Amino acid sequence: MSTSKIAFSRRGFIRTSTLASGGILIGFNLFNSCKPNAKPPVDLAQLDYKDFNAFIKIAENGAVTIFSPNPEIGQGVKTAMPMLIAEELDVAWNNVYVVQGDLDTVNYQRQVAGGSQSIRFGWEPLRQTGATARQMLVNAAAARWGVDASECTTHEGVITNAKGETLGYGEVVADAAVLEVPENVSLKDSKDFKIIGTDATNVDMDKIITGKPLFGLDYKTEGMVYASVLRPPAFGQTLESYDDTAARASENVIDIIKFDNKIAVLAKDTWSAMKAKKALVAQWKADEELESTEDHDKILLALLEGNDVDVLRADGDVKKAFAQADKILERTYEAPFLPHNCMEPMNFFAHVTPEKIFLVGPIQTPQGTAAGIAASLGRKPEEVHLKMTRMGGGFGRRLYGDFAVEAATISNISKKPVKVVFSREDDMTDGIYRPASKYKIRASIKDGQITGYHLTEAAINGNMYGLIPNFFPAGAIENYQVDAANYQSKITTGAWRAPYTNFLAFAEQSFFDELADELQIDRVQMRLDLLQKVKGTTDDRIQYSPERLEGVIKMAVEKSGWGNKPDHIYQGFSAYYCHNSHVAEVADVVMENGEPVVKKVTCVIDCGIVVNPLGARNQAEGGVVDGIGHAMYGDFTFKNGVPSSKNFDTYRLIRMKEAPLVETHFIQNNLAPTGLGEPTLPPAGAAVANALKAATGNRFLKQPFTKQYELMNNTKKEILG
Repeated sequence: MSTSKIAFSRRGFIRTSTLASGGILIGFNLFNSCKPNAKPPVDLAQLDYKDFNAFIKIAENGAVTIFSPNPEIGQGVKTAMPMLIAEELDVAWNNVYVVQGDLDTVNYQRQVAGGSQSIRFGWEPLRQTGATARQMLVNAAAARWGVDASECTTHEGVITNAKGETLGYGEVVADAAVLEVPENVSLKDSKDFKIIGTDATNVDMDKIITGKPLFGLDYKTEGMVYASVLRPPAFGQTLESYDDTAARASENVIDIIKFDNKIAVLAKDTWSAMKAKKALVAQWKADEELESTEDHDKILLALLEGNDVDVLRADGDVKKAFAQADKILERTYEAPFLPHNCMEPMNFFAHVTPEKIFLVGPIQTPQGTAAGIAASLGRKPEEVHLKMTRMGGGFGRRLYGDFAVEAATISNISKKPVKVVFSREDDMTDGIYRPASKYKIRASIKDGQITGYHLTEAAINGNMYGLIPNFFPAGAIENYQVDAANYQSKITTGAWRAPYTNFLAFAEQSFFDELADELQIDRVQMRLDLLQKVKGTTDDRIQYSPERLEGVIKMAVEKSGWGNKPDHIYQGFSAYYCHNSHVAEVADVVMENGEPVVKKVTCVIDCGIVVNPLGARNQAEGGVVDGIGHAMYGDFTFKNGVPSSKNFDTYRLIRMKEAPLVETHFIQNNLAPTGLGEPTLPPAGAAVANALKAATGNRFLKQPFTKQYELMNNTKKEILG
């Protein structure tokens, strides 16, 4: 056993012994932010969740209910976070029932699904919650027996004393409720884990496969009406006038409301609302020329060559290094906008009354969304009550609560309980897209050595942020500079799975392969040699660990059979750090009927202790396939402010038959867990690009690769013809 170094306030540990169900609720704030005046609910049967902290409920029969407060977007936190509590509580996992908590701005400070940080931030506090609850139960049993608590042990919800006498947790919960809360408790050594590190099936699996209501689209309540919203067909347009005569005459239509720059059709069902929306006749205008992708390309390329940039990091003297270079390698990499295309389109329920604002739906940022709605309606934040549903995908799109604000606004105007539902076309054309971006990377070479490295980004609405300049190869090259420039657009952009790194990893890791070819050295060894220069650094800006990055590189080489495959298998390598995790990947590509096909990806991850290996593998493999799919096929353009695609008939996603085998390996260590929902996506595109170069002889500088490959082949045919 190891004593936790985190000090928790006794008042921060909540318990009550007056539950109607005969159990107690106990728990710590998940992120060490419990408020001293937080009061627990006293009757679980009547609970409306507004007073939740992070509670464990133990019933008299020994059943344990754990409330999971973070949004579940498919990343597995609703399973993994309760596993941490159950481990230290020392109960049998199959005797645990998990319930989704609701937004609680009094007792929580990070109810967010974003940045792959949920497990990382919850690692210590959640375990502390379980360990403290366990100690209280042991103390209660020891008092009943008249023995010292140190003489007692626990196993799967049963306390045993030195004489072999036993008491179940449910038998002592009432006694435990009146005891003092221990301020310092021991946490398990990792070698003693029984739940952490074992495969656990998704706690919602049965409900998912049997179609039980879990998702926002499933939510229904008495008197609810459905809203379909007509939004500007092009970014940069405003509503000038509209005629709703035909729409109002449509079957089951209840009302039509203009709000902001939009028109909402309210009906008894989604089909009627969406059908009536098509009958609206609206006139739109634009005060200035609408934007097109061709214009963006020219603007971004000009920004790369200009001087209007923000210098994010500058080591040494880059200008001098390039001036003295024997050779300079320069490449420009380009990426398009991308929509999120969650399986479950955006939707949200709102019922605004004089007493409160009741919200239900899938959202990654419940607190920020609730606060935004309160502000927009001129209401007090405490009047907002938000219940979270499981999400059919998020990928960053549900960080933004625009669809929830729409629902609340329409409900406030109509005085009805309203559920806004996006069609697939709404979802794709009114998105908050990944920004189109371009990277120019330059390296100076002197006497066969890399002496300078200069990365410049140009992106729509900006993309870079402070940590990226401190990722690899920061610290490995003496003269190193990162600049960023942006063009402000009316097209809405934001976070897209693995923000910033999702494309940057492809650009940098492709460039490293080109550098290795230019220097005529082994591409993997070049990366390892650069990492040696970072070891022992005192630069606290450096975010990655050279030792851990080296570890995943070496294992990926070993597990993938790097350099030892038959001649018809072409391999590509990449290694990257993001979201606090280190990942290396090797892609195997073969040529079939003259076309390159990705057959396998070997993925090695150092994310610290793996809480739920089954869920972790699912996350890793999903990230790899997602990264490959969008790098190969994802393309989204604009013409006069109008998106090029409205549905999947014109937008290409990876298909099931195109998904490669993903072989996942985890570095085994006892370090605290780090991110996993996003880190395997960024290096995937780079590994494939480097493999495609080996297979086809073509270096891909733009995404999607299939489009570039087709253009290359057409050009080759024209030359030969």
